[in-house]
Amino acid sequence: MSKVWFVGAGPGDPDLITVKGRDLIAHADAILYAGSLVSKAATRWALAGCEVVDSKGMTLEEIVTWLIEKANNHETVIRLQTGDPGLYGALIEMVQPLDANHIEVGVVPGVSSAMASAATAVESLTLPEITQTVILTRVEGRTPVPPGESLAELARHHATLCLFLSITLLQKVENDLRTAGWKEDSPILVVYKASWPDEEKVIRGTLADIRDKCRQEKISSQAMIIASPALGARNWSSLKKSKLYDASFSHRFRRSITTESTS
Repeated sequence: MSKVWFVGAGPGDPDLITVKGRDLIAHADAILYAGSLVSKAATRWALAGCEVVDSKGMTLEEIVTWLIEKANNHETVIRLQTGDPGLYGALIEMVQPLDANHIEVGVVPGVSSAMASAATAVESLTLPEITQTVILTRVEGRTPVPPGESLAELARHHATLCLFLSITLLQKVENDLRTAGWKEDSPILVVYKASWPDEEKVIRGTLADIRDKCRQEKISSQAMIIASPALGARNWSSLKKSKLYDASFSHRFRRSITTESTS
């Protein structure tokens, strides 16, 4: 029985694809990869007879038509998407026509550029008593956001913000953060092509200067913006430590160690 797999290729480095995704590629009959964002190197495990096509010039309708056609003739068809298929990947728009044609669908998650950007910069998105929340979102541009999800509203939580598809709207990002009460010296991280071999760039700045720094580096696409009170913690002189590893903290695998003497 044929099946169409939506596979997350990860953020850019082909080695960051999951083992399951790699194994599916190695057994696929046809692969349609998002060439504008996914390196063709991610298809390097495909068999010699596998049909590999770049979708960067296709419309949604053309992509769906291709997937249906190949599924009618092959057992394993892959739509290879950037990052994770469930984040900004038009997954449901592609799945519905496949469902209508009674074609089985499977999804393999991938490493998001948000996580890859934090890893590249050696940053933690959460820290005890600093922030325990990560908001994945994008700034309103040509595509609107639902009521209550504007960046200015979300930023009022002062939690970690990972902003997708927003680098061309960096001035709006700055304005919205200011509206939400973020200070001019709030740290901002921009990572261009996180994990892409020989291409990634890390730009560190503040709300006051990050746009100028990105302009100097000519960053205008494929960049993750992270605003977080946890940024830069690697260089802090003191941290609130995690209770999980605290000697005085008990859990089901370890008894607490106390300094109390017994008589």
